[in-house]
Amino acid sequence: MPLTFKGGIHPENHKDITAQKPIGLMSQPRRVVLPMSMHIGPPAQPMVAVGDHVFLGQKVADSDNHAAVPVHATVSGTVREIAPKDHPNGGQVLSIVIDNDEQDELEPGILPIDSDVLKPSTIVERIREAGIVGHGGAVFPTHLKLEAAMGRVDTVLVNAAECEPYITSDHRILLEYPWELMGGIKLLRRLLDVRQVIIGIESNKKDVLPVLAEYQPPDESVKVVRLMTKYPQGSEKHLIRALLGRRVPPGKLPVDVGAVVFNVDTVCAIYRLFMTGMPVVRRIVTVSGSAISNPKNLEVRIGTPVEDLIEACGGAVKAPQRLIMGGPMMGIALSTTEVPVVKATNAVLAFCEGESAAAKNPSCIRCGKCIDVCPMGLMPLYLDACARKGTIRQLEQYHAKSCVECGACAFICPGKMPLVEDIRAGKARLRAADALNIQATILEE
Repeated sequence: MPLTFKGGIHPENHKDITAQKPIGLMSQPRRVVLPMSMHIGPPAQPMVAVGDHVFLGQKVADSDNHAAVPVHATVSGTVREIAPKDHPNGGQVLSIVIDNDEQDELEPGILPIDSDVLKPSTIVERIREAGIVGHGGAVFPTHLKLEAAMGRVDTVLVNAAECEPYITSDHRILLEYPWELMGGIKLLRRLLDVRQVIIGIESNKKDVLPVLAEYQPPDESVKVVRLMTKYPQGSEKHLIRALLGRRVPPGKLPVDVGAVVFNVDTVCAIYRLFMTGMPVVRRIVTVSGSAISNPKNLEVRIGTPVEDLIEACGGAVKAPQRLIMGGPMMGIALSTTEVPVVKATNAVLAFCEGESAAAKNPSCIRCGKCIDVCPMGLMPLYLDACARKGTIRQLEQYHAKSCVECGACAFICPGKMPLVEDIRAGKARLRAADALNIQATILEE
């Protein structure tokens, strides 16, 4: 019986569009745009100047702040510009623009790394230097997660759920690069000294199970466990709940219950680093949706404009009315196709007019369905009411900070209430109020 958690929803997954399409190597972009902010935490600072020649894999930006990660050139060529550019977050971010010379001239220092002779602290620092972050969407720096986990966890969980509709990039990685996954798992097991690794995979990926079985170690230290196909099965806290039966308390992290979670492609990126020396320069991206002529899974250089991805899939059937980076539930709405692929990009979805249109007169009919499906056990209709009224402290009483903004409540709402948008805005006001209180306390002291 597949494992799961209480709550959640069952949207049409639309994965059949690309699930059986092998990863295609996208042709090199003419130019890449590399934002200095592609992860949670402080941005990097440019280390190159306009006119400089750069190599593929060369570090072009970094920071003295340990919480930041470097940015690397994803093509060889010439630095054309360093200026604010459009970012998927809706604003503009300082970016390095590189004209591609199409030579893929490799940074001379990139060589395989023998992790067996390195101390754990050195391995973690190499992972930071490679710019590795969470590839599941949260883009939390991997070196910080590893530092927090050392000596505190007994289990590593590999998140292979990929529960968002349309996205099949991790599915294809599991099918086509299983040795990278198992190689990365082997390194993580030794680094964190854990007794077990569990790969959690949704039941709609049955074709992956025999492939992984060929690479599993004989000592059963790595288990593959089937999960119910349900959204948001891939959420960290719900994955831990389903696979280990442990509940992460509000305000706490997975390491507080002895677990650490890594996305499939993050684990593979760690393997590639030590096998080849190559930092993070590419992502596997699903390009799909009703407006895409020929949906595909593509290997894409980070910094490639989204418009190039759409063109590589035969262009659009008609001008997209809705463009999303990520999944339809938690992805980011894009206002332009000129934004680049970043480290968080696992999908680009384009939809025709009329799909997922907002209701003209949204209204709550008090049906309680949002409460039934909330995977965090919250009451979204009350959170929404408090957010609309601006009663900030009531938001706190209803545990607004525990909301993971998964969108299950808005999906199930028959009144088409913009629940997630309202709750997100309420949480922002709550954070601002908390910051003012902290500032006031400091001033008093």
